[in-house]
Amino acid sequence: MPNDRELRGALKEGPFHVALRAAVETRGLTLSGIRQQLGERGLRVGMTSLSYWQQGLRRPERPESLRAVRALEEILVLPPRSLMALLGPPRPRGRDAGKLPVGALPYSAIMDSSQTLSAMIHDLNGVADDWRLHIAGMYETLQIGPDRSTVRRETLQVVQAHEEATDRYIMVYRGDLGCDVERVRVRALEDCRVGRVRRDGPTALVVAELLFDQMLRPGETQIIRYELADPSGVETVEYERGFRHPAGQYVLRVNFTPEALPVRVRRFARQGSGTGEQDLGELSLNAHNAVHLVAGSLEPGLVGIRWDWS
Repeated sequence: MPNDRELRGALKEGPFHVALRAAVETRGLTLSGIRQQLGERGLRVGMTSLSYWQQGLRRPERPESLRAVRALEEILVLPPRSLMALLGPPRPRGRDAGKLPVGALPYSAIMDSSQTLSAMIHDLNGVADDWRLHIAGMYETLQIGPDRSTVRRETLQVVQAHEEATDRYIMVYRGDLGCDVERVRVRALEDCRVGRVRRDGPTALVVAELLFDQMLRPGETQIIRYELADPSGVETVEYERGFRHPAGQYVLRVNFTPEALPVRVRRFARQGSGTGEQDLGELSLNAHNAVHLVAGSLEPGLVGIRWDWS
């Protein structure tokens, strides 16, 4: 029988059926007893459905099933939305399921290792070519340490739901060659919380859920602020941000320490991974040893800043 510590781990890491089964076993309840308590709340769920849910053979998706999951959190004395968060947004259905909006790019167009990334996102019950959110605005600041590595990245982001409701943003980080993904930490600062995190050492990829407190309906916006720390100590010479959908304003600020200043800094843009690069001009360090770029009404592609140490 799982203990409370194992249950907390299952609720954090998922998947849904493992967390549900751990909760049922930890609380010492039977499926028939749970079914009876659901019935007392006016919710009709069959024994077969409950059994399939905790075996991972089916996933609750219908409105009544989702109401039952919220009731299960009460019956099993679990934190609010702890099971709901593991389900993720409803999966797209029909002929257009998984299709990208007009003008959007697949992950493979803006980065390498797209198959690994898609698998990591699928592991979070996400959609590999996600189209539920677009970026209305983003401000990022990078701190480059005295060892010439990116020690910290803070992001303030405005996202807007379109076409489908959602309650999370999936953050993707690709470290430099030699990055130790096990040391990378993601921390929520404002208006979100960190859910499950997945890491892949060979591709230096880290994927994390940033969970909202409520479901965003199409047209609604959410502001989130979060930071990422990478103490790997790997020397870096550039930072780029990829956009798969048209986006609003993007601001990138890179701050260097006085002990490690670059000799040359330039901004650049690309339409996609492996495509020709557009040199957008040189940037000069200000009195605070920082440079920045501002881009508005972005088309899908990549934009970034590159620097030379010698």
